[in-house]
Amino acid sequence: MKKIIYSLCLLALGATGLSAQRVIRRQLPVSGLELRHRSEEMKLDMSLEASKFSASKDQEYILTPVLVSADGGDSVVFRPVIIAGRNLYYRHVRNNSHADAGLYRSGKTDITYTSAVDYQPWMDNAVLKINTCRQGCCDKPTGNYSDPVARIRRVEYTPVFGYVSPVADSVKEFKLEGSAFINFPVNRTELYPTYMNNPAELAKITGTIDSVKGDPDVTITSIFIKGFASPEGPYSNNVRLAKGRTATLKAYVENLYSFPSGFITTDYLPENWPGLKAYMQKSQLANRDAILAIIDRDMDEDAKNALIERSYPNEYAFLLANVYPGLRRSDYIINYNVKSYTTLEEILKVLHTAPQKLSLSEFYRAAQSMTPGSDEYNEVFETAVRMYPSDEVANLNAANSAMRRGDYNGAARYLDRAGRSPEVTYARGVLAALRKDYGSAESYFRQAASEGYREAEAAVSQMDEMKRFADGRVEIIDN
Repeated sequence: MKKIIYSLCLLALGATGLSAQRVIRRQLPVSGLELRHRSEEMKLDMSLEASKFSASKDQEYILTPVLVSADGGDSVVFRPVIIAGRNLYYRHVRNNSHADAGLYRSGKTDITYTSAVDYQPWMDNAVLKINTCRQGCCDKPTGNYSDPVARIRRVEYTPVFGYVSPVADSVKEFKLEGSAFINFPVNRTELYPTYMNNPAELAKITGTIDSVKGDPDVTITSIFIKGFASPEGPYSNNVRLAKGRTATLKAYVENLYSFPSGFITTDYLPENWPGLKAYMQKSQLANRDAILAIIDRDMDEDAKNALIERSYPNEYAFLLANVYPGLRRSDYIINYNVKSYTTLEEILKVLHTAPQKLSLSEFYRAAQSMTPGSDEYNEVFETAVRMYPSDEVANLNAANSAMRRGDYNGAARYLDRAGRSPEVTYARGVLAALRKDYGSAESYFRQAASEGYREAEAAVSQMDEMKRFADGRVEIIDN
């Protein structure tokens, strides 16, 4: 019978709205109110100061918490509470007519309330109302109203990405680097362009020069060549070979182009021990560590080479046949300047045809003409970091771009190359927050804020707001 009365109370609430004096807040304060989404349920906890509330002996109040969606289209009812005067309280006890509700006698005790319902996604921004139905001895509603007391606020992290505008270069300086493995007759310094694989190796150098020399936007400023010889043979002879072969290669390039005197500079290394060490560190050759220990010794170069040959003849024979030839090489660097592009139209054209000619500031200007977060916007920063893989600003902006598209592992790799700055600290906080590591995120944001990065202050406030309303904590509605 009582379930029917509860239903009548709810129907009456829908029909009459606010019609009686409010009990909630004014006479029956609510405190400690929390709504928590846990696993598959939404749990409601609150305290009602019923010890201060008085109902006449033949009167009772049925309080029913109801969660209503923001648009009013969905609702769910929590377990009701009956606060009854003396006569109605004992009638419920005798008839056991309160099985589906909590029963309390008015003016006697405070109520610690707990109830749960199945969780639904619409509840994340719902309003909690407490429907109150007042009725007398004949189970007839005599007053009813619905009192909104709180709303759920589930605050989600909203990232704000901190891109950095690169400093514009007064001169756009670039360089192209490569290695050529020129073959010379044994113990000779004369260069024969058609000897063995020399046509292809010489074409590496001339092809690199030609790739920029014919570009009207480019001015070659200098060329550098460094020659290396391998460690076998007397050191004094290797000095002669490295120096002479480098000079011969320089003369060959000078004869092909009309560069001014001093335009090509050179250097040489008589024995390429660094190259041999780099190979050994990556190899699985037997006695690798012992050979590396000899390479690192501070001793005469001829004695060092002889010790390896004497101590490890099989490994030395392998190195002599397969590794030493590659140590005889000529490294070259082509230094050049590129004109600055003054109009956005020029920049966008070069972006799609020759992005290697753009400065970081020009890349940034191109991005500013695009919709933030769009594919083309993100691609600009990805291209910029490919052109400038070691630049800290390029890596920071690429990290922001990666985070925008959900590539968190890629963003972490970029941030590892972005150096240390308040902007990078802030970006690490954004990445941590996107990964839902809010503790680390807050730490990074607070650090960046202490270092003077103003954008981090808003992020700290956002973290504080999320903690206030974590897991669906409620915001009390003031009436």
